[in-house]
Amino acid sequence: MDYKAFVADQIASLKKDVGQGVAINALSGGVDSSVVTVLAHRALGDRLKTVFIDSALMREGEPQRVVKTFADLGIPVRLVDARADFLKALKGLTDPEEKRNAVTKTFYSTVFGRLVRETGAKFLLHGTILTDIEETVAGIKRQHNILSQVGIDPQKEYGYKVLEPLMTLRKDGVREVAKALGLPPEIAQRIPFPGPALATRVVGEVTEERLAVVRVATTIVEEELKDTGAFQYLAVLLNDRATGIVEGKREFGQIIVVRCLHSVDARTATSVDLPWEKLHRICKRVTSIKGVNRCLYDITPKPPATIEYI
Repeated sequence: MDYKAFVADQIASLKKDVGQGVAINALSGGVDSSVVTVLAHRALGDRLKTVFIDSALMREGEPQRVVKTFADLGIPVRLVDARADFLKALKGLTDPEEKRNAVTKTFYSTVFGRLVRETGAKFLLHGTILTDIEETVAGIKRQHNILSQVGIDPQKEYGYKVLEPLMTLRKDGVREVAKALGLPPEIAQRIPFPGPALATRVVGEVTEERLAVVRVATTIVEEELKDTGAFQYLAVLLNDRATGIVEGKREFGQIIVVRCLHSVDARTATSVDLPWEKLHRICKRVTSIKGVNRCLYDITPKPPATIEYI
């Protein structure tokens, strides 16, 4: 594919679709949403309203870091504090699909409903890619950004039309578009991070306390595995507990699972054979988190597993 031609075509298409209207998009900092943001900014200029929604589900310092990165690129991003909305919506939920649906509804109806009314936007730009659509339609895993493909009419339900300039591409293709746009490697090669964020990495109920644990574990795992060249690596907090010994006393502690995977487009994946020295170091750091006394390494490929746990 000629990715420079793809960029030109999508910019022209966005100009035509939005016309003189206003569009809004949510930036997560991942390569999909970053590419959409840059494409739309080049097409629409200040008629694009880009927001970063702090859902309480993000990695440590991520909201501020992403806003600064795009400010340095000349693209203003408004930071929206929606932590209370998402935590309230997730309270008491343990079923994976109920949790994903709660994130979707809160994102599009509650939070974006407010933002659309404030900005007068009639168009929402999505970083939907082909794998998102395939997995949702096949019933493998509901992706939070899939609407019309599962019978939700966003114009009717939420009051805006959704535009998806990347929906024909897979992750490797999106990375090529990022390069064609001249985006820095820290964006173009950033590892995938799910739309529902750390809610997909907490098995069971999502609470502030459990998010705090998986957030620290995520920082450790990303620091330790960033030099592996892996497609994706992550930490998951299980809902089970295990006995352990901490400071000479018995503890019924929490369990963190580590994933590190090779893949091209996320349709299939295999675990990375990490050196024992690396695994021992990760284990030592993870079990130093208060309340955590087990660290496991998951070698299950996709399929039969998915990359994420939720």
